[in-house]
This record gives sequence, structure tokens and C-alpha cells, in this order.
Amino acid sequence: MPRTCNVVVLLSGTGSNLQALLDSSQAPGNPAQISAVVSNRADAYGLQRAEAAGVPTAVLSHTDYDGRDAFDAALISAIDGYSPDLVVLAGFMRILTPGFVRHYQGRLLNIHPSLLPQYKGLHTHRRVLEAGDAEHGCTVHFVTEELDGGPLVVQAVVPVDSGDTPDTLAHRVHAQEHQIYPLAVRWFAEGRLTLAGSGQVHLDGQPLPATGHVIRH
Repeated sequence: MPRTCNVVVLLSGTGSNLQALLDSSQAPGNPAQISAVVSNRADAYGLQRAEAAGVPTAVLSHTDYDGRDAFDAALISAIDGYSPDLVVLAGFMRILTPGFVRHYQGRLLNIHPSLLPQYKGLHTHRRVLEAGDAEHGCTVHFVTEELDGGPLVVQAVVPVDSGDTPDTLAHRVHAQEHQIYPLAVRWFAEGRLTLAGSGQVHLDGQPLPATGHVIRH
């Protein structure tokens, strides 16, 4: 039986990706264990999901701190109290300081609703439709100091249909998020996924291409 990998999840909202991770952690032989959920919003529904699963929670409101550096220092202290092997951003709506990112270098993952490096930032579904793109999707990546700019781990690609709206497109992309995020976390927990000092992502000892591992639908 592989060693348990302690995972701390940060979120600000409903926690649908957290739910996917919780469900995946129950799969036989999965060493990924959600050890805590931390939110900057006391009303985040994701906290209720965690509590229903018996996972410890903590709330740190950024409004209680004098600036980003003070908040992130407190956040690091709270996270490290759970001895994490991996920190997962699951809809955590805060831009993290460089010091925070460096502290968790190589063990900090994020998921973004676009085929990075395209469409960094917000409103990705609307922007894809406005551009007339044929494909859209989501990306799991290691976090670096560049917003939505870290090395890519895995992407899921979905076709854009002629009748799509931002909502219908978001629905299909979210369904893929719930597949690839647990997959990437399990890879990491099993020791199969690593980030080299050079910034190169390796899976099973082999370097991944710049696009990461691509799954097409």
C-alpha cells in the first residue's frame, strides 16, 4: 500500500472540484488523502462538503489582514499545520504572493478553465465563444509566480458546438475538470508526477510536452 499523500485544498466557492477530489480519494489504492480544506470565505459551500466528509476545515478571511503578504503568511502557517505533501487550489479566488508560491514550489497545483496558455484570467468561456474557437477545455498546472502560467500537467479538450452559450460550454468544461484534477492529484500522490528544478514536468520519469498530457473528447 503506497504511503498516504496529505492534500490540503484551498477554495472560495462551491467546491465542486473538491467534491470530485473527495470522491476520488475513496477509490481503492488511491494514496491521496484530503487532510484539510481552507477557505478565505466563511460562507463557501465547499466547507460544508468538507465537513460532510469529515475533513477538518479552517477559515482565514483576507479582510482580517493588513495586505496580501500578511494574509499569505497566515495562510502558510495554517496550511503547514496539516503537514501537506500537496496543496491544491480549487477555485481559490486570491492572487497568491511570490513568497507563498515559492514556499510550495513543486507541490502546488491549480486548475484553470481554458487550454492554457490561451485565455489566462477570467471569463474564459465567453472569450472562447467571442473568438470563434473550435475547441475549449481545462488545464491542470503547477503554480508559479506568473498567474495561470505554470508548467502544464494535463489538459482536457472539448469541441465548441455551434449553439453553445457560456453556460453550456462551462457545464461541459466543468465535467472535464472533475475528471482531470483527481487524475493529476493521484499521479502526484503516487509519486508519478514531479516538477524538476528546470520547470520541466515529468510523468513516470519521462518529460511531458509543453501542452502536458492531452485528453481529447
